[in-house]
Amino acid sequence: MKNKLLFLFFAFCMVFSVSAQSGLNLGTDTEEEDVTNTYLMLARSSADYRVTPGDAYMLVYAVGTSQISYPIVVDSSYRIRVSNLGIVNGAGKTFLQLKNEVEAIVTNNYPLSGVQLVLRQPAFFNVHVRGEVRKSGEVPVWALSRLSSLLTEDNQTSYSSVRDVTVRSSNGQTRVYDLFNAQRRGDLGQDPYLRPGDVITFNRVKRVVTINGSVERPGTYQLLDGENIIELINNYGSGFTADADTTRIEMIRIANNEEIAGAKLFLTASDLEANFHLENLDNITVPSTTQLQTVMFVEGAAGNLGASQNLAASSRIIVRFNHGETYASLVRRNNGWFSAVSDTQNAYIIRSEQRIPIDLNLALYDATYRGDDLVHENDVLVIPFKQYFVSVAGAVAIPGRYPYIPDRDWEYYIGLAGGFVPGRNAYNSITIVDLNGRRLNKTDVITPETTITANTNHFLFYFNQYAPVITTTLAVITSFFTVLTYLNLR
Repeated sequence: MKNKLLFLFFAFCMVFSVSAQSGLNLGTDTEEEDVTNTYLMLARSSADYRVTPGDAYMLVYAVGTSQISYPIVVDSSYRIRVSNLGIVNGAGKTFLQLKNEVEAIVTNNYPLSGVQLVLRQPAFFNVHVRGEVRKSGEVPVWALSRLSSLLTEDNQTSYSSVRDVTVRSSNGQTRVYDLFNAQRRGDLGQDPYLRPGDVITFNRVKRVVTINGSVERPGTYQLLDGENIIELINNYGSGFTADADTTRIEMIRIANNEEIAGAKLFLTASDLEANFHLENLDNITVPSTTQLQTVMFVEGAAGNLGASQNLAASSRIIVRFNHGETYASLVRRNNGWFSAVSDTQNAYIIRSEQRIPIDLNLALYDATYRGDDLVHENDVLVIPFKQYFVSVAGAVAIPGRYPYIPDRDWEYYIGLAGGFVPGRNAYNSITIVDLNGRRLNKTDVITPETTITANTNHFLFYFNQYAPVITTTLAVITSFFTVLTYLNLR
């Protein structure tokens, strides 16, 4: 009984020692300077981690009352000596397979030894990258790096193929991988782990085509030999959407074109059945049936500019609508058109030669309002601007339009305009006219779009204007009489 307790004590000390050396204890710094805890934890938790030259392990077990700690570093031969008990070949094995084999050897020789093989440091190594890349050369990776990790923006070009990537292993075996299938379909067999001595060649892409419009997955794709319009739509684009108009498929052909480069072609149903051949850089567009809906137009203080819209931002919007739709429905589903400068109360519709007033506030703010005004094809809905300005004109230093501020009198706006011009205005004489043309007194409230005119009524202003004309006229008359008198005297 005493010997069993002593053995358990040494076994506990051994496990604690291994955990401390491997960085498992919280708050303990790892001894490896080049490997972070993240890499170490990933390697230990992954069943795929393969034995790699450069791996560092620690084998710990007890022999009687003695603790044996045996460090193991894997070299390129993959021959791993298990203390003085035997040799294991680690080539092609995962760490878990190696662990089970090594621990079985120790247990067979020393039963109840509490053996444990722990990964202390995963290996890092270089692979050679070449082909259609910006820079060929050695790239540092580790045993859990996949082939796709080499596809970086810094090293990939527009001509790097993801469908034709060649990997030559250190034993001379060559395989070709398709990273698109790995990324799209999750086929990890096409995205293998990298191994020491691998030479990776990114071959040049053969055909790149683009499909957009009414397909489930629009985008730009690299096609394999034999793949054409059917594969592009069904395999890459994942098929047509419900609103696809398959009778009006358009194609722009840029390269290998018998006609002018960039000419637009229209594909028919027979072209689809025959699996129309695609060339490099072809651009396919599948239109939507909604594009054939009837349209109307919205003009004025409406758009997608929101609060940033100003008086210079008048726009014209093309709007598709459904047959039988009312203006109440149209406005409610597009309430983002309007901003603070939109005068929705005084909107109107231009239909042929008619001008039809419509108060959009009813649709926007009255939940019970339904409205009977139907939207017609080619209607123009005009949203006027709410112009929050006051105009100052006449005998002021800087005539112009100034922002309206409530509760400010006429003197405030005259001050914004630089004040009266001396010599033109006398006695602060002004004329105030509101938006409706009604003349206001100085004591009345100034409203938006009021015009304040500083009258030109100073005597000196008119005198200075007409004095030169009068002086010249008198001079001419005086000269005339002088000449006439001189002639009579003779």
